[in-house]
Amino acid sequence: MTASEPGLAAIEEAALEFGRLAGERIGEALEREIVVEYKDETTTAGGAPTNPVSETDRAIEELLREQIAERFPEHGVIGEEAGGDAEADREFVWVLDPVDGTANFVNGFPLFASSIGVLRRGRPAVGAIWCSTSHALRPGVYHAHEGGPLCFEGEPAPLGRPSVGVTRRLGAAPGGAPGRMLRLDTRVTGSAALECAFVAAGIFQSAVFGSPSIWDVAAGVTLVRSSGRVALTMQGKRWNALERFEAPGSVRGDRTPTIRDWRQPLILGTEEEAEALVHRSRSLGVRWMRARWRLRQQLRRWLP
Repeated sequence: MTASEPGLAAIEEAALEFGRLAGERIGEALEREIVVEYKDETTTAGGAPTNPVSETDRAIEELLREQIAERFPEHGVIGEEAGGDAEADREFVWVLDPVDGTANFVNGFPLFASSIGVLRRGRPAVGAIWCSTSHALRPGVYHAHEGGPLCFEGEPAPLGRPSVGVTRRLGAAPGGAPGRMLRLDTRVTGSAALECAFVAAGIFQSAVFGSPSIWDVAAGVTLVRSSGRVALTMQGKRWNALERFEAPGSVRGDRTPTIRDWRQPLILGTEEEAEALVHRSRSLGVRWMRARWRLRQQLRRWLP
């Protein structure tokens, strides 16, 4: 870090501020008509698009980019909606998912999030995730920086509910995988960022992602680590701690891969649950999580 660069705690404070701003804009959008378009890469068998993007997604990402450029002009930005591939030489790169769980958002299902991550040379360094609900039953931002504690709205966050006599805990699994697969009662929220935050906060004991995009989990990995939980990714045929996000070796098309193209299986959770998931993935084959992650998308393609 250069002498002019702010410390991670200062970047976390800015990320918290940006997360609150995103949450405010999401709340304002819920009070008016929401205009929805669809990305064309995912369709049903009948050709109907299934991957929505709202005007709110784009407006919030544009706003966050403006704020980052003003406060941190030397930093790069990768966003789900507006792209950003030329940041490999930047020490700090912000990774934005302005509204994660857009289908929930536009349909009024109140589970969605806004994810703001910061990478330092590819390593998860700062995370801030605004969630539409939380352990406190209200909207707010979970946030942390590398080496610091998990916080919620500026205060230390409780790491799990102190319930007595609970025999089955909760976990997030792709496609609603049955609980017997994970030793947990599983839930599907429709928002990967929300699930990451809930793992960090101890609401979920684990979350499984078969092929997430970098903006789905960049902030969440920092939060999970700050709470003493682990983040594992598959490299080749082995599970290892996710140390940094890196560009894949190749991508479709005639172009050079970038960090934006990162997509790898990911396990987040307590050490006990992560170890159980790794063991289960080995016994079922290394592709089982990707298959379950894509199950809902594949089923959608056959819907009329």
